[in-house]
Amino acid sequence: MNKKTIIILAMSLLAINVRAQTDQMNKFIDGLMSKMTLREKIGQLNLMVAGDITTGGAMDTKVGSGVADGSIGGVFNVKGVDKIRTLQDIAVKKTKHGIPLIVGMDVVHGYETIFPIPLALSASWDLQAIERCAQISAMEASADGINWTYSPMVDIALDQRWGRVSEGAGEDPYLGSRIAETMVRGYQGDYSKNYNMMACLKHFALYGAVESGKEYNTVDMSKVRMYNQYLPPYKAAVEAGVGSVMSSFNLIDGIPATASSWLLNDVLRKQWKFNGFVVTDYGSIGEMEAHGLGDLKSNSAMALKAGTDMDMCSQGFIKTLEQSVNDGSVSVSDVDTACRRVLEAKYKLGLFQDPYKYLDSKRRKKEIFTQQNRDEARKIAAETFVLLKNKDNVLPLKHSQKVALVGPLADSRINMAGTWCVAYTPDRYSTLREIMKPDYYAQGSNVYADEATQKAGEFGKSIKRVNDAAALKEALEAAKNADVIVAALGETAEMSGECASRTDLSLPDVQKNLLKQLVATGKPVVLLNFSGRATEMKWESENVNAIMNVWFGGSETASAICDVLYGDVNPSGKLTVSMPQATGQEPLYYNHLPTGRPVAENTKNFAKYASNYLDVRNDALYPFGYGLSYTTFSYSDIRLSSSEMTRDGSIKATVTVTNTGNRDGDEIVQLYIHDKVASISRPVRELKGFKRIHLKAGESKEVSFDITSDLLKFYDVNLKEVLEPGQFDLMIGTSSLNNKSTLFTVN
Repeated sequence: MNKKTIIILAMSLLAINVRAQTDQMNKFIDGLMSKMTLREKIGQLNLMVAGDITTGGAMDTKVGSGVADGSIGGVFNVKGVDKIRTLQDIAVKKTKHGIPLIVGMDVVHGYETIFPIPLALSASWDLQAIERCAQISAMEASADGINWTYSPMVDIALDQRWGRVSEGAGEDPYLGSRIAETMVRGYQGDYSKNYNMMACLKHFALYGAVESGKEYNTVDMSKVRMYNQYLPPYKAAVEAGVGSVMSSFNLIDGIPATASSWLLNDVLRKQWKFNGFVVTDYGSIGEMEAHGLGDLKSNSAMALKAGTDMDMCSQGFIKTLEQSVNDGSVSVSDVDTACRRVLEAKYKLGLFQDPYKYLDSKRRKKEIFTQQNRDEARKIAAETFVLLKNKDNVLPLKHSQKVALVGPLADSRINMAGTWCVAYTPDRYSTLREIMKPDYYAQGSNVYADEATQKAGEFGKSIKRVNDAAALKEALEAAKNADVIVAALGETAEMSGECASRTDLSLPDVQKNLLKQLVATGKPVVLLNFSGRATEMKWESENVNAIMNVWFGGSETASAICDVLYGDVNPSGKLTVSMPQATGQEPLYYNHLPTGRPVAENTKNFAKYASNYLDVRNDALYPFGYGLSYTTFSYSDIRLSSSEMTRDGSIKATVTVTNTGNRDGDEIVQLYIHDKVASISRPVRELKGFKRIHLKAGESKEVSFDITSDLLKFYDVNLKEVLEPGQFDLMIGTSSLNNKSTLFTVN
């Protein structure tokens, strides 16, 4: 029996097994639903936040009584295996059919062991590490009773004013797609183990394109742009088998996504063959009225018929659908379809077989915040830091140097983990000051001069208010006797994330003044820029000796920063967002379309009647894909297996990468293409591949990429996926703007 026959046989057996499992599930759910009343079916579509219940008083809460009377099918954001067991007991033992609850939480980048924020994770370009982060997150959350996570968020974010840039993978659809499918695999596995949990893809769709970068704002774009630039990461997650999808708050062609039949039925289910369930974002059915689309009853009916299966917190379904069935605006079949999808999710998770699958209290004691998990978090955090500047090799620091650690982020425990870590335990995490043990320390300033502005950006994660003049004096005194100054400045954790839009991406006022005064001492200054987005650092790039973007690295941030600062780990992160020269450039992204009146890249002078600004160059301060190392790398010219390719064929592109420095290091080799002539305008360059490689000092490696038809296809004006013949630029290098290039032709 040859290899091909064995593969075909194995695939056939797998298909037979999957079909048998599906038949078994359908039979079970058919039997269960035949016994359920309309009210009980609608109850399965109602998702409510459980809050901080007490185990003994669960029945006395609205959620507990709602579970008991069958009007709640799922709960979220309740922490603790004992509390969740109490609610599951009610569902299983107190209701007529004993249907278990699905239990969700925003486990976005860790549970108690917190990993770097998703934007930071993307800067590692390390898919194996990202998958491991998802696996550990699922293991810890499931050990505490959670079986459903509202992650991954895969929204393409081109405007850094939007706070939720922090929650995604940046501006590129190819990289975003690879990370989306990786995280789905990491969370879900095959559902067979009690450490597998269901992922929820969000926010479907286009949420990252809100106008002016303002949270919950309007979105409006062509379908050609949707398909080519925004939808690919969602599609990749669906193809990876994601179990659920969360609809977004924004409009799609004037209709809220939650009630868009085109989006949820035509695209998601018919085109992409998604077979899971759709849940709304928090209260979004209730918010449809503010969009001007009707009352709760009519909007609930509209959302259900459009393909929404579960209502998060609006209580529109549970309050109105019975009446809508009675008056004929919704059919029993509509309710049955949604109910079936929710029950199927519970079946796939194994909850009908064992409602207590995720409620082993012994797991909590041995699987959460373990040393092994913390070591993994520390390692991946160090991979995410992006070295932006290192004049005169100020970094790495030497242990013999006297260090002054200055800044409002230097001794803040609660801000290290970043936003969206709802289950975290910050009292167990270290501050940078505690790990670094600097010779001198000073807070140096507030976050903002204005207390109200600072408070708005803290959202409970407070940093002590100080007298700015006195704090500055203390910082300069600390710097006086130091050999080098490390400035821990930037955003607080909640200055990015949901409802954290900013109109000015520069370093806040008093922090900027502090930094200028530190630079004026003449001592070498290392800026650690904490952020959940790309920030504007034009002055810093011109005046500070070294800059490292450390994002928010999770519970092990402090240790990871010291690993890199002192050279125990060589920095290797690369930007997945374009760093602007000025906030007014936003939205700024590398894979933009060409214009009819272009200016050459890196043009310094203003050109009249061309597409540029009077006061700022077009290009990014630091481009997509950029990041330095403590060593250097060189690239050979590109070698092609052929300069011509058929539309159903492939060619191989190869470069030799050499570590030309004196330290071992990791390099992220990036492949870009540009379709020179097409039926619609195509981006000036698009990422189509990347490989993370390790090179010892002086070592060379060949790196090859297979160029296939799938990498070159796009959606044309008719939304048909096509590969058109013609010439393509092919670029391989260390960033989107620093690369070798060649040409090939598709026939």
